[in-house]
Amino acid sequence: MQFTLSPAERLKSKKQIDWLFREGQSFFVYPFKVLYLMEHNSGKKHAGIMIMVSKKKFKQAVLRNRIKRRVREAFRKNKLPLNAYLEKNNKSMLLGLIYTGETILPYQETERKLILILQRLIEQDEKTVG
Repeated sequence: MQFTLSPAERLKSKKQIDWLFREGQSFFVYPFKVLYLMEHNSGKKHAGIMIMVSKKKFKQAVLRNRIKRRVREAFRKNKLPLNAYLEKNNKSMLLGLIYTGETILPYQETERKLILILQRLIEQDEKTVG
């Protein structure tokens, strides 16, 4: 079991980010808008994640970074079921989390919402396959 968040799991490529926004599907779980795109038969078998926080809602970089740190930590601790599902089905995923809330949620609430998002991603992919 690996609980790290490697650089390969962070979505940085402009090409992939553009592809995610153009071709990806989305849903909303307060305070996150979730963009995702499944890739079949790719070499990678994990989720690449990108976290965005609006500069308009959180003017101070310290607050934006705090939110991103909390979301990254929650993802890092709870990504194993998603990665296991992706590996089992020989898939990878591009995942974008856009924080749309007006206030900073406590870490426990952020983690609970992220677990809900990860479960929903697995369920939605199972529906499209099966």
